[in-house]
Amino acid sequence: MRKIGFCGVDDSVPPTALGIIYNSYPFVEFGVLIRPGKEGEPRFASKEWLEEVGKVAASSGMTLAAHFCGTLVNDVLDGDDTFISTIYALGFRRIQINATAVNGVDTSNLAGSVPNLLEIILKHDEFEFILQKNDETLPLCDGILKMENIPKNMTMLMDESKGFGVLPSSWPKPPSEYDIGYAGGIGPGNLTAVLKKCLDAAGGRKFWVDMESSLRRVDSKGNDVFDLNSVFQCIEAVCIMGLFEHPSCVSK
Repeated sequence: MRKIGFCGVDDSVPPTALGIIYNSYPFVEFGVLIRPGKEGEPRFASKEWLEEVGKVAASSGMTLAAHFCGTLVNDVLDGDDTFISTIYALGFRRIQINATAVNGVDTSNLAGSVPNLLEIILKHDEFEFILQKNDETLPLCDGILKMENIPKNMTMLMDESKGFGVLPSSWPKPPSEYDIGYAGGIGPGNLTAVLKKCLDAAGGRKFWVDMESSLRRVDSKGNDVFDLNSVFQCIEAVCIMGLFEHPSCVSK
């Protein structure tokens, strides 16, 4: 298993807390949903918060995943890498392209956008690009997979729920050509059971899992916030399974 991804960190979480967690559990990857027009809303970090998390990443070595949504995806599909060029300095090392209508993306010509996306992936080999793969994004994903040489910095997230947090009936086996991650309805309550199935499906191949909807709670003021307690429950689950370990404690 490569990583366990916790998506939707936002202004409700102090960036310093993320750095502390990462330093103890480097297999954790925090995912930031970035959607122009929604900055600062629940699940979507503000520009100011991104700047602060960038400082934490620089001092702690923490790496992050940027989950592109909305017009930002449209820009990438049109061949515009302006924003991509700005986020490496903020600690981002993986970029997920959520090319679905529910994420505010124009999906009318995904097949025609393949050359533009491929050019950006090849140009920015400092990032790993993740394509959200489901029935809606097949024209985009299949277009990339038909290339003679699939970019080495391209992976796919298997998520038929399209971000709605619906648990699939089965988990696909990773293809030989590229690595994959699993998402859809995963959370603290079922992580152990899901991982057992994913491990069987992966057959020894490395993979990651990603979750979002299950990590939200309503605080005492009625605000929708990111729940660090759920994060720690998931960390405890993977450590109990022996997939990762808690930090060693040195007694004096």
